[in-house]
Amino acid sequence: MADEIILHHYWNSPFSEKVRLLFGIKGVAWRGVIQPVIMPKPDLIPLTGGYRRIPVMQVGADIFIDSAAIMAEIERRHPQPRVIRGADWALNAWADRILFQPTVAIIFGAIGGAIDPAFVKDREAMSGRPFDAAAMKAAGPSARGQFRAALGWLEAQLGDGPYVGGERPSLGDIAFWLNVWFYGSVLKAQLEQDISDFPQAAAWRERLTAIGCGTHTEMSPAEALAIAAANEPDAALQIAHDPADPSGLSPGASVTMCADDYGCDPIAGSLVSANPHAIVISRQTPELGRLNLHFPRAGYVLRAG
Repeated sequence: MADEIILHHYWNSPFSEKVRLLFGIKGVAWRGVIQPVIMPKPDLIPLTGGYRRIPVMQVGADIFIDSAAIMAEIERRHPQPRVIRGADWALNAWADRILFQPTVAIIFGAIGGAIDPAFVKDREAMSGRPFDAAAMKAAGPSARGQFRAALGWLEAQLGDGPYVGGERPSLGDIAFWLNVWFYGSVLKAQLEQDISDFPQAAAWRERLTAIGCGTHTEMSPAEALAIAAANEPDAALQIAHDPADPSGLSPGASVTMCADDYGCDPIAGSLVSANPHAIVISRQTPELGRLNLHFPRAGYVLRAG
């Protein structure tokens, strides 16, 4: 079906877990396509034009890039219960970038020699810098201290209610959950030792675990590609273009998009629209026809050419 939500993910992806938790909070039914953890990703790249990170969400021939764009679209489609409020995005960005770094150091410093060399090579290619497990191990005590500081902030916040946002889960909860879930999914006993000093955070973790991930059924990569090929981008999903956009670009201009942190493979297309919240570009592909790609404005670079 053209309006089905299709999440391209893999189960141990922490950024996919953010989306899955949002599905659970809202009770959303979704289809899941398992994509490889590392390159090559022959069933993903035709949809994204080169973007290789996970998750990606597909609705017909509309492709949502990055968990931020995905969550914003889920909130638009399923506004109740309300989960996202404007300033929540700032906490989300902090959790994605600032807190995620010590979380990664804790995990990969601990598992060290058990890391698959192919995974190391892939992440080095994606980040453009060495994946140094020995350095992460050396940084482990400091990283763990930083993580415990974040648990302390969470503990203090939960003094005002069962969730970061008060009585109901919010994007703030999802933002913290990214790192707590990832840490616990690999180093369960160590996380439980750390979080035991923060009883409200420990109870919060149990509440979020119980939420689940909505109603999920699997879909094959081939079926997802066939759906993209059989559909055109939905005009109702296009955003209004801001004529005062700082890029100075107008709809129809040839552009490239790329992330501003890592996995910066450029994605070429023509500009559909850009505003303070999102950027949409169109790609004409030989395999799948025309696709619209939706990006969050924050965290991505729009260039002419």
